[in-house]
Amino acid sequence: MVQVTQVGLWQDWLTIHALPLWSGVGYNASDRLYHERLTYAATPIVIPELRLMVQARQIATFCRAQLDGIFYAAEDALLCLAKVQKCYWQCDGAPGWVFSLAPDGTPVQTTRDLYAHAFILFAYAWAYHLTNDPSMLHVARATALEVESIFSVSGGGFINSVPQKETIRSQNPHMHLLEAYLALFEVTADQFYLDRAQALVSLALNKFICPQSGFLLEFFTKEWKPKEHFGENIVEPGHLFEWSWLLQETLRLCPDVRQKDAIITTAERLYDRGLRYGLMQQSVCDAINECGHIIEANTRIWPQTELIRLLASRPHKTHEEHAMLHGITARFFTSYAPQTLDGGWIDRLSEQGQPLVDYMPASSLYHIYGAAREFCAAP
Repeated sequence: MVQVTQVGLWQDWLTIHALPLWSGVGYNASDRLYHERLTYAATPIVIPELRLMVQARQIATFCRAQLDGIFYAAEDALLCLAKVQKCYWQCDGAPGWVFSLAPDGTPVQTTRDLYAHAFILFAYAWAYHLTNDPSMLHVARATALEVESIFSVSGGGFINSVPQKETIRSQNPHMHLLEAYLALFEVTADQFYLDRAQALVSLALNKFICPQSGFLLEFFTKEWKPKEHFGENIVEPGHLFEWSWLLQETLRLCPDVRQKDAIITTAERLYDRGLRYGLMQQSVCDAINECGHIIEANTRIWPQTELIRLLASRPHKTHEEHAMLHGITARFFTSYAPQTLDGGWIDRLSEQGQPLVDYMPASSLYHIYGAAREFCAAP
């Protein structure tokens, strides 16, 4: 069983410290937008642009927390969503959502970014689930269609951004688009979203995973070939765990999904590869290659939470998995989210455990909350 004391630790940390912090000083009530960063003393840091992705992540998190019945700050999240829709969506007269705004609400980067579009879809899924407002489904459907018209390319999948900054293709925005479509399917039961989720799963099984090594790679050519020669490609262990969890979610939401056996096998293989090659003591490293060699030994907070979420969600955990979950959770609260930060966190640590940034990014809350809610519900 998950340690009862750690369940209480998560619940207290979320409800007494983290969620109040990021919905309090982390929210600019006059502008109805969330701050991107806080200092370690919990003071907002004014930066030149506010990214759509961060606003969407915060909106989704506070909607989920209210749906889960643990924290009630979704009123501000919904006000933020209305502001975001007005200021980011088609604000320059073109389809899609702009990448970022200045503090005064004017666009800074009008680039259309696939990663950001995935998260605004994710936000609308949870906002609709909370409100049952049909207008939110209208925006979500329109955005999904814009994704296909703006980013689709021949050969399957999508480009990263428009205007296209590079010819490299990335798995990461596709992963989050899958997450968004699964969330939309969960709250609507609309086959439209399941069809698109299944297409992304097929793309991952057929293109993202190196058949020689079994690792899921990060970057590809425009023909969906590995970007580098074998042994020189980047693998992020955190994404192995994230994809494994999303494949499990696909099976949970659609037990009769196409390629079911391949999904089950791949989810387990990614989990195994991540554990075998991506761990350094009680931390998930930033990057390895497809030979399993660590190439970036620094660590970020989000891969730790992805492993916590995946371990917590496994229905028949071994003794070793229970011990690992307990150990990684303990290290989360001592190294990444110490009591001294009162609901904040250190986003990046060196291999020696020293902070590599001097601020707290709001974007991490989405990862942390996903892990916490799975941990507290774990068998």
